[in-house]
Amino acid sequence: MENLVTARDIGAVRLLTLNDPQRRNPLSDGLMNALLARLETAASEEGVRALVISGAGEAFSAGADLDFLRRVREQPAEANMAHSQRLRDFFMRVYTFPKPIIAAVNGPAVAGGAGLALSCDLVVMDQEARIGFSEVKIGFVAALVGVLLVRAVGEKQARELLLTGDLVNAQDAYRMGLANRVAAAGDSVKEALSWAARIAQNSPSSLALSKELLASFYGMGLAEAFNYAAASGAWSRQSEDLKEGLNAFFEKRKPIF
Repeated sequence: MENLVTARDIGAVRLLTLNDPQRRNPLSDGLMNALLARLETAASEEGVRALVISGAGEAFSAGADLDFLRRVREQPAEANMAHSQRLRDFFMRVYTFPKPIIAAVNGPAVAGGAGLALSCDLVVMDQEARIGFSEVKIGFVAALVGVLLVRAVGEKQARELLLTGDLVNAQDAYRMGLANRVAAAGDSVKEALSWAARIAQNSPSSLALSKELLASFYGMGLAEAFNYAAASGAWSRQSEDLKEGLNAFFEKRKPIF
């Protein structure tokens, strides 16, 4: 398949669809490269203010593809390290992307596929979808996605998910903090697009800086975090978005960002 990601715009929102449904949208090198290329394009387009990622067919993403699983046993350490670093760069780029991304989890999100969902800012799960980290069941370690998981749900919940390897349903995912919302059956994309459209009306510079702050606070001491926040808040007051936002507020109109 030439292109594993399809895209269409709905207003200011770009919908990206993982498009390898026969294999349940595994995170192959081809799919990751295609998705990263789509993100880089969207990053430079002013008309794109938010993104939604979902999966074609019945799954969001089944994680590693079978071809990778077949050859990983014989790969030298250098090849495994290179692959792990590609995954690291992939998750890092999605997580730190300057525009908001919502995952519309329309079906199973497993292992690396669950990691992709957690890399996004927000997660909407179909009520019939499941999510989990099954690596431990076949001798893998959910190392990279574990970084994202602990940030999302805390250590105790992460221990439960990583040590059992069990998939959880949408309601349990919501309870644990893996999902922000649960949509009716078949409605995860629709709800994610609606949510993204509302977010896209906000200040682009404020959204980007908010994401940067949230990614940076972890690991900082209290004083360091407050100092960083103070500098960022002061910078935001010089932005054109703030000027337009305040002008619109006093003129009792919607801002035009």
